[in-house]
Amino acid sequence: MNIRRRARGSAAVVAMLSIVALAASGCARGGAGAASPGITDTAITLGITTPLSGPTAGPGTCTVAGVTAYFGAVNAAGGVKFGDGKTRTVQIKSYDDAYDPQKSLANFQQMGSDGVFAVTAGLGTPTNRAFRDAAVDEKVPQVLVMTGDPLFSKRQDSPWQLGFVPIYQNEGAAFGKLLASSGGQHKVAILAQNDDYGKGYVEGFKQAIAGAANITVVRELSYEATDTSVDAQLTELSATGADVFFNAMSITPLAISALQKTQQVGWRPSWFLPSNTSSPSAILEPGRAAAFPGIYSVAFAKAPQSPVFAKDADVVKFLSDLKQYANYQDVPAFPHCMWSYMVGATLQQAFEKMTAPTRDAFMTALRGISNFHAPLMLEGTAVDTTKDGQPAVSSVVVQKYNGKGYATVQNFG
Repeated sequence: MNIRRRARGSAAVVAMLSIVALAASGCARGGAGAASPGITDTAITLGITTPLSGPTAGPGTCTVAGVTAYFGAVNAAGGVKFGDGKTRTVQIKSYDDAYDPQKSLANFQQMGSDGVFAVTAGLGTPTNRAFRDAAVDEKVPQVLVMTGDPLFSKRQDSPWQLGFVPIYQNEGAAFGKLLASSGGQHKVAILAQNDDYGKGYVEGFKQAIAGAANITVVRELSYEATDTSVDAQLTELSATGADVFFNAMSITPLAISALQKTQQVGWRPSWFLPSNTSSPSAILEPGRAAAFPGIYSVAFAKAPQSPVFAKDADVVKFLSDLKQYANYQDVPAFPHCMWSYMVGATLQQAFEKMTAPTRDAFMTALRGISNFHAPLMLEGTAVDTTKDGQPAVSSVVVQKYNGKGYATVQNFG
């Protein structure tokens, strides 16, 4: 009898120990209350997959430099005090995808082995899309990325994603509204990249000019992102005599050659260029853009190249941080350096509000930021992550190239 009681008692102890072991195992795999991978009591690790080589390496390098500069300064000052009361430094791991979707997917898989908490800031629609489904399945935040693809900001479809820059439709619509309100008669020729990037810009533009009797789209052509020349399309479009050229183009070398080619064929319309391919020093100057009556784009960041912002406090600190913590010695030619610096500031807002060291808590905090005027933001723009279907930044200002930089405009002409 005593033997049987002891046996039953031993079995109960073993069963209890097994339950405890299973519970501990569950916590270790990311159960309720456990810290997510990539975050400790003292540090959090972020991953960036972006083109660091190839034709888009200029803006891609900027997406790493800005975040690195921002958190380099923050870490030097002691780190970020998170919402759970712990102070942590922010570590950045960068991966080159050369704007190749297969490489970006492989980079995301490598991040899992490298202990990355969240993916952020990387450039490109096809490259970010390449691992979107995997990020959703694995519940890894893929946030504040540099794509205007609306898919990344639809919470039901992409609960672990959020874009940073305005969606392509917002940029196209801003220019369409400006053109439609001009009062003058305009003929528009369109050249768009044959993917969601180009189609999004054109969609927003056409919606904005719908019903505007003064605007006529006379010809619309496309090109592939892998093309090395668009000379044939430009020659065909020039024959229309359009006075406005809507060029939804994302490839830096093609944007430069397009500016040069239109001058060679004697076509000098006013241009619209997307924000990511409108850099004065990297694109407009080598393309001799001053020869055109107007080059228009949209922006939400202060441009360090502009004399207007030469002594701006945000710009001065940004350039100092960029040199000291990202070893980026030149004034940035691409806006992505400023954008990713803003990404850093926005991430800090989320870190300060997340009440547990988990990806769930991070996403909740990130989705609750509104009316945040991040460093370098233009007046009239702000970070707002609370709008379903919109990225963190959805407001833009239309600007016109003045031969050196951009100036905000109210009217077309």
